[in-house]
Amino acid sequence: MNTSALILMLSSVGIVTFATAYFFFRVVTAKPKPEPDSYTDNDPV
Repeated sequence: MNTSALILMLSSVGIVTFATAYFFFRVVTAKPKPEPDSYTDNDPV
């Protein structure tokens, strides 16, 4: 494997790994959105 192929492979693996870790971190640290209670919507009043 020549040098340019090794650089291309390592950079693409690095970019994919960084993007995966970044979005995983964003999902794990996201604040939950308040959802409406579906049971109170069904109560007859």
